[in-house]
Amino acid sequence: MKRFSLLVSFCIYISFCLAQTTATPDKLWGQLFKDVQMKRVFPDNKTFVDCTPKYEPSVILKKYTTEKVKKGFDLKTFVLANFNEPVTPNVKVTENLSIIEHIEDLWDVLARKADQTEKYSSLLPLPGEYIVPGGRFREIYYWDSYFTMQGLAVSNRYDLIEKMVDNFKYLIDHYGHIPNGNRNYYLSRSQPPYFAMMVKLLHEKNGDQVYRKYFSSMEKEYAFWMQGTEKLSSMQAYRRLVKMPDGSILNRHWDDNNAPRQESYAEDVKTATQYKGKDGNAYVNLRAAAESGWDFCSRWFEDTLHIRTIETTDIVPVDLNALLFAYENVLSAAAKVSGQTAKSNLYLQKAQKRKVSVLKYCWNKNLHFFFDYDFKQKHTTNKWSIAGAMPLFTFLADPLHADQVRMQIESRFIKEGGCASTLYHTGEQWDAPNGWAPLQFIAVKGLLNYHYDYVAGTIARRWMSLNEKVFNATGKLLEKYNVENLNLESGGGEYPTQDGFGWTNGVYLAFHKLFGKEQ
Repeated sequence: MKRFSLLVSFCIYISFCLAQTTATPDKLWGQLFKDVQMKRVFPDNKTFVDCTPKYEPSVILKKYTTEKVKKGFDLKTFVLANFNEPVTPNVKVTENLSIIEHIEDLWDVLARKADQTEKYSSLLPLPGEYIVPGGRFREIYYWDSYFTMQGLAVSNRYDLIEKMVDNFKYLIDHYGHIPNGNRNYYLSRSQPPYFAMMVKLLHEKNGDQVYRKYFSSMEKEYAFWMQGTEKLSSMQAYRRLVKMPDGSILNRHWDDNNAPRQESYAEDVKTATQYKGKDGNAYVNLRAAAESGWDFCSRWFEDTLHIRTIETTDIVPVDLNALLFAYENVLSAAAKVSGQTAKSNLYLQKAQKRKVSVLKYCWNKNLHFFFDYDFKQKHTTNKWSIAGAMPLFTFLADPLHADQVRMQIESRFIKEGGCASTLYHTGEQWDAPNGWAPLQFIAVKGLLNYHYDYVAGTIARRWMSLNEKVFNATGKLLEKYNVENLNLESGGGEYPTQDGFGWTNGVYLAFHKLFGKEQ
């Protein structure tokens, strides 16, 4: 029996390894991939890269070469005959459920069992159950999951939280980092590094054993974000690292692949033709913005308004560095309970150095707010975004900074439906008038950390009220909302607003637990 169990385990491992070697869709399908994406066979470029073939690639490509030159050839008919379209979660609404009951039902709708390996699929199979965001997002997503977990905790689904954290541990241990999502076309980038915060959330429930279990994986992911430190002796920036004017090191977003994103291929090709940057790195800048999660918004645009001026890799993001400050503190705590005192002290020192550097370079004393830093121009960008609340969320801000941030949030960002992402109307989805659940959570928890309970409660209650209004009218919980005009839908971006929706569900439950109903 034991020998049989070992054989089964070995077969599962081999199947995972085979899946990992599958070529990305652009490599697998070549000219067919380009034709499908550029000719918009599907309205959303993500659809084709999530398709699975009905036949061997060599068979399909041979047929394509033969048939595409024939009179009357229809590309969409060919694709549908040779590929299986991805299945999108069907979010059904049960009559007369409250919004909380609906969310509790949604956990099962959005849950995915451990993945089965499917030949030539772009999916990176995961060994445990997980929650997907919903809509076009049919796989696990990195930073989404942290906010989804807030609701799972309220629902006392720590079993599912642990399985998701285990999945992320698996990704780190196999790929050296957590990709944007578990698709092979996402492997060249990550997303905001919340893994340590996920571990901390689980630690609050299950104690020090959690830190010991995940410590090595946290170290490995942290090393990914700090990879290439030695290169900074001869250059100002390398991959995700930037050497600041005083020699301290902070982080930026990056992607090594200077090519269009496969899931947004047509959009990226179009943007690249209009790109105003002089570095020739349009695709790297687009991909780096996708790694940030804020894809796309004024934070990354040189002229604030137009994606053709995108310069993400010139920017040291305040939220990324505040989050890595939190990561270093969690690593210190985990090292301590693992009996590694010297390492614990080392990570504390790293956190303190990062705090000093963030306060020096990202705090604008004249505008009384935290901003991103443009290391090429050597000054803060002064583009207002709610990312400036992240130093409060991670306890990086000093009390005086926190009070000034609170005043700016009150006077600039709070709208009828919660906090706006930025103050700029660019048509991009991470700009005004849109609000997003993770940003509400960061702002609210950050304000609570410094005892600004009334302001935090105002944001949370307005956001919940907006969620409830839309739910009562449509039966849906959405990816994003218009917080400025409650009678209009959110908009912008490369795809329609999605229904589901993991992080909206999670943040609503977390806020409801903290603040209850609208007062």
